Amino acid sequence: MDRFDNAPETALGWHRSGIGAALATVTETWGSAPRRVGSQLAISGQGEIVGSVSGGCVEGAVIVEALEALESGTMRELEFGVSDQDAFAVGLACGGTIRILVEPVGAVMTEALLADLVEARAGRRPVAYVADLDSGARHLVHDGYPDRFRMDRSGFAEGTRSFAAIHNPPLRLIVVGAVHIAQALVPMARIAGYDPVVIDPRETFGAAVRFPGERVVNDWPDEAVEAEGLDQRTALVLLTHDPKLDDPALEKALRSGCFYIGALGSSRTHGKRVARLESLGFSASEIGRIHAPIGLDIGASGPSEIAVSIIAEMTRVLRKGA
Repeated sequence: MDRFDNAPETALGWHRSGIGAALATVTETWGSAPRRVGSQLAISGQGEIVGSVSGGCVEGAVIVEALEALESGTMRELEFGVSDQDAFAVGLACGGTIRILVEPVGAVMTEALLADLVEARAGRRPVAYVADLDSGARHLVHDGYPDRFRMDRSGFAEGTRSFAAIHNPPLRLIVVGAVHIAQALVPMARIAGYDPVVIDPRETFGAAVRFPGERVVNDWPDEAVEAEGLDQRTALVLLTHDPKLDDPALEKALRSGCFYIGALGSSRTHGKRVARLESLGFSASEIGRIHAPIGLDIGASGPSEIAVSIIAEMTRVLRKGA
């Protein structure tokens, strides 16, 4: 999903409070639909909403359908598009078409299943909510769908009516080195959907005033990285240019499942880094996970442009693989 919104958590809370809840999920899109497949909207029995399935274009119509679905206790499949006069009435523009699944909690989606989904999300465990729209069966999948999890891509299995909504943990960026590049990179990463944290034991660099509103940790990098955790939804960027700070964190990263590892430095600097890692017993394939010199080669000059190149490379690896 684009963002780790709290539609499932909110729906579970509404259901348990007794006011009722339904979850609406985008299952298919064509043309310039404003939200990705898998985007969700929670609707309470009192018409409250959290999340979005269209950026505001069709939410009004979805709320009405969700309230009726809650009353009947049955799921609904909705479609809005340029050929549908109802869609024009709620403002769907630019030829976009979306299909939405509405599921009342407790009737179609059981409380126990939703609770298990919420628990997995809270524990940063990737999980797929699978709904067979022909048989009515629902279940969670933690293994399988490797490409869907990697690409963060919800959708129907080809040739079937089995829909998998992928719930990945939020993207995280761990930056080691509170340098000028980090000051440009962190706000860019937040805009791109990452939860960033900056690690630097040098309190002069890692000062809160240099990163307003962001989380800064002044612990030694290897300890801080281990405490944060490095999973398949985490990117690690090393910017200190100091082996005493970068290398211990790098050793942790190479033994983890983080999807991106980038290290600042020239080709000559990286050659020395490779030699140090080889002396520690790391294999060529392990060392090959490091993107160095860091960032796409766009001829970047200055901290802001280097930050752009790093975000671009992280995005390429996330969406297309290394």
